Amino acid sequence: MTSSTTDAFLTAAHRVILREAEALQALAGTVGDSFVQAVDLLLAAQGRVILSGMGKSGHIARKIAATFASTGTPAQFVHPAEASHGDLGMVMRGDVLLVLSNSGETPELADLIAHSRRFSIPLIAIVARPESTLARQADVSLILPPVPEACDTGVVPTTSTTMALALGDALAVVLMEHRQFTPDQFRLFHPGGRLGARLTRVRDLLHTDLPLVPTGAPMSDALLAMSAKGFGVVGVTGRDGGLAGVVTDGDLRRHMAGLLDLTADQVMTRDPRTIGPEALAERAVALMNDRKITCLFVVDPEGSRAAVGILHIHDCLRAGVV
Repeated sequence: MTSSTTDAFLTAAHRVILREAEALQALAGTVGDSFVQAVDLLLAAQGRVILSGMGKSGHIARKIAATFASTGTPAQFVHPAEASHGDLGMVMRGDVLLVLSNSGETPELADLIAHSRRFSIPLIAIVARPESTLARQADVSLILPPVPEACDTGVVPTTSTTMALALGDALAVVLMEHRQFTPDQFRLFHPGGRLGARLTRVRDLLHTDLPLVPTGAPMSDALLAMSAKGFGVVGVTGRDGGLAGVVTDGDLRRHMAGLLDLTADQVMTRDPRTIGPEALAERAVALMNDRKITCLFVVDPEGSRAAVGILHIHDCLRAGVV
């Protein structure tokens, strides 16, 4: 590949990205009362948000529906062509219809629009032409600003679909924040993949069958407890029931001479690093990596330092927390 060809590729890529960034800037300047009205309609919905669109707009609508559904707003996509052949039955009173069409004249949308008017189903449009059929029929129209598509021909949906997607994301996030949707709730709808793993909490992975001995226990008891539980560590509890220290493989090596003549509290590492059950497992992995250890005791978050569990780094790795 020649340098001139490479330069042409990069120039085109920069042009597309900059044009789409400029389009988003223009879009941000248009967000106003109609956006608030759309949010009010969505919040008032007793049913679901039904998204629809044809072609590229349909692909964007599917993504917006998925974002709504994973952030606490029940939503689904209905294909406009299928709607005309029976799927209109999926759109019911109590739902809100959110329809995407750049031109606002997509013929496949006609039956869906008519259905929404017949049964007084609120209709929100994301559309570029305010004089279009869709914009005129909608209860609320979110009008995309008149910016050119990113391609030089001006016909490939690029900036228009990017702006529609951004509007959908803005609606989803505003609804999520208004409802105070939490990371724990997000994880209920998104337990798989990297996102779900990042939101896993220590309490979801810890073991409660703990290797513990009391202060003053002979090292023979500590070794038995360490071997029996298989974590390579044993906790030492103080007289107040809190975790006073831990005995690790490293502690054993440092006290090999006369080990069995010692007590657990003579060998242990005092004030060990611990974590609470509500902490993110990702934070636990970071602590273990920082301290170059493989286990963390989980302690009562109320301040007693009583051990309530133990977490091994292998548990985090199996759950996809890395």
